[in-house]
Amino acid sequence: MATETPSATESESIHEAVDEYIGSNDRVLFIKGTPQRPQCGFSQRAVGTLARYDVDFETVNVLDALAEYREALESHSNWQTIPQLYVDGEFVGGSDIIVELAERGDLEETLEIE
Repeated sequence: MATETPSATESESIHEAVDEYIGSNDRVLFIKGTPQRPQCGFSQRAVGTLARYDVDFETVNVLDALAEYREALESHSNWQTIPQLYVDGEFVGGSDIIVELAERGDLEETLEIE
C-alpha cells in the first residue's frame, strides 16, 4: 500500500498553521484526537489534567497530518512526541511534564491562572 507524500505547500501550510496557533492562543495543546475523544493515552492524560483547572485552552487535532505536525512542532520545541502544550508562545512540555507540574503544584502558575 502506497502512502502519499505531502507536497511542500501542504507541509508549509502546516508550519504556518502551527505558528498561528502558538502565536494567537494563550494556551494551546496539540493532541491526537479531540478533547472529547483523545486517540492516545498520553493525549487523554494531558487533556484530563488540564481539565481539572478552571482555564480555557485550545486544542489542535494533529491526526490529519501527523508527520507534518510533528515536524512543525519539533521546530518550535525540539520535542518529537505529542501531545505538546504551549503557554503564551512558550513550549511547556508533553503529557508527563504536564502531570508532573500538576503533582508538584506548579501547573496553575505555569498556566498563568490568576
